[in-house]
Amino acid sequence: MREEDLDWLLYHRIAGQDGITVDDLAAGTGYDPSIVSSSVERLERYHLIGKSGELLRVLSIQDSLMSCKLKHAMEDLPFVIENGVIKARNDR
Repeated sequence: MREEDLDWLLYHRIAGQDGITVDDLAAGTGYDPSIVSSSVERLERYHLIGKSGELLRVLSIQDSLMSCKLKHAMEDLPFVIENGVIKARNDR
């Protein structure tokens, strides 16, 4: 199966739940957990899903847009936000 097709399948599995873990996704689809994890990472990178602890959930359009804006805005700021803590950027 192509990566895009697996991503689409997993996205719809996640959307059908209030929250689901990677292990539950792997068990429900029959795919290896490492393949499912790779797909989940792509979905997170594309701002389609979010993690809350171990649980995955689909982001609303507003959350997705905000996440994307913050990611790209944070590249130019002199500080970073890690786990809700604001820190001076060390790489400058």
